Amino acid sequence: MVRVRFAPSPTGPLHIGGVRTALYNYLFAKKHNGTFILRIEDTDQTRFVEEAEQYIIESLTWLGIEFDEGVHKGGEYEPYRQSERKEMYKAFAEQLLDSGNAYYAFDTSEELDLLRKKAEAEKKAFQYDTHTRLSLNNSLTLSKEEVQHKIELGEPYVIRIKMPENQEINLTDLIRGDVQVNTSTLDDKVLFKSDGMPTYHLANVVDDYLMKITHVIRGEEWLPSAPLHVFLYQCFGWESSMPQFAHLPLLLKPDGNGKLSKRDGDRLGFPVFPLEWISPQSGEKSSGYRESGYFPDAVVNILALLGWNSGLEKEIFSMQELIDAFSLDRISKSGAKFDLDKARWFNHQYLISKSDEELSSQLKPMLEELGIRTSEEKLAKVIALTKERCHFVKDFIPQTIFFFQGPEQYDASVIKKRWSAEIPEILTKISHILNDQTTFDKEVAHDKVMAYIQDHQLNMGQVMNCLRLSIVGEAKGPDLFEIIDFIGPKETALRIEKAIQTIRL
Repeated sequence: MVRVRFAPSPTGPLHIGGVRTALYNYLFAKKHNGTFILRIEDTDQTRFVEEAEQYIIESLTWLGIEFDEGVHKGGEYEPYRQSERKEMYKAFAEQLLDSGNAYYAFDTSEELDLLRKKAEAEKKAFQYDTHTRLSLNNSLTLSKEEVQHKIELGEPYVIRIKMPENQEINLTDLIRGDVQVNTSTLDDKVLFKSDGMPTYHLANVVDDYLMKITHVIRGEEWLPSAPLHVFLYQCFGWESSMPQFAHLPLLLKPDGNGKLSKRDGDRLGFPVFPLEWISPQSGEKSSGYRESGYFPDAVVNILALLGWNSGLEKEIFSMQELIDAFSLDRISKSGAKFDLDKARWFNHQYLISKSDEELSSQLKPMLEELGIRTSEEKLAKVIALTKERCHFVKDFIPQTIFFFQGPEQYDASVIKKRWSAEIPEILTKISHILNDQTTFDKEVAHDKVMAYIQDHQLNMGQVMNCLRLSIVGEAKGPDLFEIIDFIGPKETALRIEKAIQTIRL
């Protein structure tokens, strides 16, 4: 039975790289009829942000990424919040101490900072490892009595893993293949901190074992930690239960130059968080995909294809289609560049696939905020005329507002290029043509206006651009006679008259 987990730290908003990790875990679990778990890894209390956990849950719920077990769902292996499991980790740390695979270290942060600065001055890098630990303040260099005395006095200590000397650690990554690392290159990571909390390394391995996780699918940044985690499984005698690892490629900046960071989004003009985030500390606001107008299914589609190739001749997938097609062996080893234009394209595809009625129900309150009230039936008709031009629902406002109110301003560039002294008389005549019909018919109106322009050998482009300018305020929009049909010939005449009175050469 496949069991996977998404295990974020509640230190701030959830980056879209984390969302993609959650998505891939979800797709893998559902593909194999497995279980998907949300575990909150809040062992770093110094960086804990209270609002972050609920933000993570709300973000993934909005995207349709549902969990089977977790902090908000419960389950057989609860609690799923590591701060509520901290009592059990000490026993596992002590088990490593008893087996000689870990040791107490009493070095202060000031002492370690001095060693780092000294090494830096010598153009070296300090690492607490097989080469340095026997010269430092730890239970490998102190007697049992000295260690016990320090503990009884309440001296702060950490528990570090004791990496063996010159031993090869092998693991097979489902994306990257065989990985081999010599332990002499690894540092003796802290497993248990002086505040009584485990580090990520210990808690993650213990919880994955106890929760019977079968596959660890996580970001590439954790690949350097994988040998330590494999070694911990060996130390505990859990090798037969060790999950398979798959380390996902990075999400890169649009130019491919480096990892897409939390600060890149608003700087480059696109969100890097699923929902808007307001920092509880600084009040700084970061934009979110939801508030920027993206559809959740479009965001899922965007992220799914950033690093994974379906092998199919299609780009638009429903969630079920993604589940059916997903496999780890089609995930790329190299980083995936975020493409804003492609993201907008995906949202446009989802927008045009939605019914006019569904879109009108979303657009209606936006227009009402501008004082524009209309029926959803009328709004659906306008949406049908303009949806090909829009990427987001909010794009309908500038694309449709002239259906409901006449222009207050006129595009100066169109006036300069197209408007002439003869235009007012021509537009007045067209206004009469439009209002001469007993029952207005847009096809008949179109033919009569075209005939008038041709019979009088007028410049078609000039006249039609000026007519559009009078009605819309710009030389843009859908078919002009569709607009005239919608607003009616009387409103058209009023707009033409206003334009004639307003535009003075």
